[in-house]
Amino acid sequence: MKLQNNTYHIQNIPVENLAKEFGTPLYVYDTEVIKEHLDRFREGFSSVDLRVKYACKALTNMSVMKFLLKQGTGLDTVSLPEIQMGLTVGFQPNDIVFTPNCVDFSEIEQAVEMGVKINIENLSNLEKFGQKYNGSVPVCIRLNPQIAAQANSEKVDWWHKQSKFGISLDQIDDIKALEKKYDLTIDGIHIHSSSVIMSPEIFISGAKAVFNIAMRFEKLAFIDFGGGIKVDVGDGNEVIDVIELGKQLDQEFSVFCEKYGRKLELWFEPGRYLVGNAGYLITTCVVRKRNGGTEFLGVDSGFNQLIRPMMYGAYHEIHNASNANGALKKYTVVGNICEIDNFAIDRMLPETKEGDIVIFKSAGAYGYSMASTYNSRFRPPEVMVEGGQARLVRRRDNYEDLVKNQILVG
Repeated sequence: MKLQNNTYHIQNIPVENLAKEFGTPLYVYDTEVIKEHLDRFREGFSSVDLRVKYACKALTNMSVMKFLLKQGTGLDTVSLPEIQMGLTVGFQPNDIVFTPNCVDFSEIEQAVEMGVKINIENLSNLEKFGQKYNGSVPVCIRLNPQIAAQANSEKVDWWHKQSKFGISLDQIDDIKALEKKYDLTIDGIHIHSSSVIMSPEIFISGAKAVFNIAMRFEKLAFIDFGGGIKVDVGDGNEVIDVIELGKQLDQEFSVFCEKYGRKLELWFEPGRYLVGNAGYLITTCVVRKRNGGTEFLGVDSGFNQLIRPMMYGAYHEIHNASNANGALKKYTVVGNICEIDNFAIDRMLPETKEGDIVIFKSAGAYGYSMASTYNSRFRPPEVMVEGGQARLVRRRDNYEDLVKNQILVG
């Protein structure tokens, strides 16, 4: 998004024009930003056999998925419907990896039938997998390397030993026993990179631990470092330098491959890194009010459409598209849900009046995908801007959508 002639543009289209054409609230995705982030990621890991699997749980719009397919990515999925969407879009089954968490084994069986790559994260399902398939279907195992996070986060602390994700390191011998018992073909080791690990040095220390584990498995074709790598959202917090990380990890991975005896593929599953900064939630200021000493700016959206600020305390830059260079004032920006619904507290923004267009940046990941119809409000439409053209890629919900699965009795 660029400020040109006092007006914010997404590619060459003024944001106010998008709001006028499609209405607000509205999600907009900029494909140029998606490609920029993908290119930067690939630049960072340019000297290894890199495979990028887009973690579509971040944003499951099928048009966005198709755009990433055209850019040559694979797909990381966590549910059967995500697999089905990927196949519908055109991804080949062998380019899709299925990494569910705490699911019934029947889901894994269905995923095998679909032909996708299976990633298992608990011993129970790994044993069931061995009992059913022996070594006839290769499997990846998801490990928890029990590395303490660099930054504390109560809700998202993937590498911590108390995390529910992955098979614990103290169960490696159990994995090896199952491998031998069922002649399993374990061809991949997976861990999840963490958004709370900010420096390449901390990441590399974790990678070395994974490489040591990988030496115990003889049939590997790839090491998968998952997703979770953050991008700069404008909050001033540290983010990991992907270019520097790539330089260091490429070197360590090459050393590992030489020691292992053959070259393996290096997989990553970025989601938010690719689409987070490419998305915008476009809203309208509908209420200005003062309570005590607080100046409230109310918009026509809420945490039912962008839950991250309330759920995680996530930061989103906010801009006034109607008065981009106005005098700054302090606002608490709130939504229209009938409970505390803060997007930002005491934020300095250009003076805003009712009717102004208000933009929330970095809303591409876990925005629409976590949206709900709470308060019986409709989910917003989605628009994708590609090649300077804005196209509707999901219509706004209507009343029929809201009640179509209800059965009225009595």
